[in-house]
Amino acid sequence: MKVNMKQISEITGVSTATVSNALNYKRGVNADTAARVIKVAQELGYFDESRITKVKFVTFKRNGSVVEDTPFFPLMLTGIEQECRENGMDMIMTSLDMRDADYEEQVRNLLNDKTSAIVMLGTEMIAEDVQLLKKITSPFIVVDYWNGDMSFNTVQINNEDSVRYATRYLIKRGHTEIGYLKGDFRITPFKDRGVGYRSAMRHAGIPIREEYTFVVGTTIDTACAKMEDHLRRGVKLPTAFIADNDLIALGAMKAMTENGIRIPEDVSIIGFDDLPFAAVASTPLTTLYVPKQEMGKIVARRLREIIKGTSATAKIQVSTTFVERESVRTV
Repeated sequence: MKVNMKQISEITGVSTATVSNALNYKRGVNADTAARVIKVAQELGYFDESRITKVKFVTFKRNGSVVEDTPFFPLMLTGIEQECRENGMDMIMTSLDMRDADYEEQVRNLLNDKTSAIVMLGTEMIAEDVQLLKKITSPFIVVDYWNGDMSFNTVQINNEDSVRYATRYLIKRGHTEIGYLKGDFRITPFKDRGVGYRSAMRHAGIPIREEYTFVVGTTIDTACAKMEDHLRRGVKLPTAFIADNDLIALGAMKAMTENGIRIPEDVSIIGFDDLPFAAVASTPLTTLYVPKQEMGKIVARRLREIIKGTSATAKIQVSTTFVERESVRTV
């Protein structure tokens, strides 16, 4: 039986008018009252599948330095779009950009839309942004972000285990001086990858030398420029690097090559993502392949289940595949 506002009113003990205002996010409703009304409405199935007519892909931008300059996310987006189309759902794209003067209005518009299910690209999110997610009442899923306190549906890459494997690969190839190319904007996926690196080093009994951690930019150009700065200071290099991602790896490789450092004869390097140009770099990059389009399809299928209300909250991790090319040598 279809739930109506009168039933919600009777259960919550507030007027039908208040229920209507709360469900439509109109001003003048006490925040606690609105939250109680929405919670009851959700439990009764008021926001059922028939009310969702489209999927809204929302890119959260803190400074845009990671999500704006990579082909990774467009490839994942293709997978989401394909799956939505096959299930008769339209998809629109928008963003929440904290740099914009109308950011608060962007947030209000997102929260007020009851006809869309939401895919939130949370790559640039930090812990304090979780409060925004807690306000979303439409069916939604977060991609590429996880916080231990969250009870939200999420799909992310298995970052920690992937980099642990890559580090062990270098150790098996004889490397004991292994450094880390660290993006200067510390998104959660980068932090998780760093955990995998440190875990593998500790497990092998190899000291982690802080002087072998090089902070660089998160685009090819800025990674190259900052690596140039390090090299100009005459720093000692390790025999191998793990990089937060392919863009960082390729930028650092460019700087090293231009300064007469040979890859992999002098320094080996491993990236992450397997972006399309990693295979055709001057030295083809050994990296970790992320199934980007398939990851997008997994996101869309999971969102469909959330809309139907047929499954429990889950954290899904997508595994990577190690791709061995020419940027690593045995020592």
